[in-house]
Amino acid sequence: MTNFIPIFPLNIVVYPGEKLNLHIFEARYIEMVRECISKNKNFGIPSVINNEVKELGTAVKILSVEKEYKNGSMDIKTEGVEVFRILEVIKTIEGKKYSGAIVNYPANNLDGGSTALMNKILPAMRAVYKQLKVDKDFNKNDEDLKVYDIAHLVGMTVEEEYILLELNNELHRQEYLRRHLNKLLPLVDALENLRHKIKMNGHFRNLEGFKFGE
Repeated sequence: MTNFIPIFPLNIVVYPGEKLNLHIFEARYIEMVRECISKNKNFGIPSVINNEVKELGTAVKILSVEKEYKNGSMDIKTEGVEVFRILEVIKTIEGKKYSGAIVNYPANNLDGGSTALMNKILPAMRAVYKQLKVDKDFNKNDEDLKVYDIAHLVGMTVEEEYILLELNNELHRQEYLRRHLNKLLPLVDALENLRHKIKMNGHFRNLEGFKFGE
């Protein structure tokens, strides 16, 4: 399917199913949100990376307007719906302040992942959290978790998160996350060792000397 959607480019990556709270304060996006609400339409959030609007983004639906301010700005709750690819950006729309894009929606396999792979990913995540002394509730049972549910919680850069958005198969997303965590865990361990060394600096240390063979 190909259609036109208003767009709100942001320096973030949004995933399908993700809940995203936004404060809307620019006049063009206030207009866009009000129109989307009145016409029950979604808008798109394409990722902006290195000052460039990327071709992929996620269409989001507006769940609610939580607060409206006297100056017209508002707090809204949204949810990611599906990944889109920009075919053409329409920078100027007659009679509108906001921009839009003609997009299509690439096939995206949300199921079909590997339970065995996820059983490697989740313990690795929790090992990282343990080292960082972070407690995180995923609000889902482990067996119900998908990569999109945890992708923002594993310390990826926005560039790395965008690469994940480019993957349209759950198994491939799982493998990408597994490899990322395999690189991340040693770094976290190294930081913990560094923290320990810094704390030990100046302490009297009970170390056994090297014994030469006789």
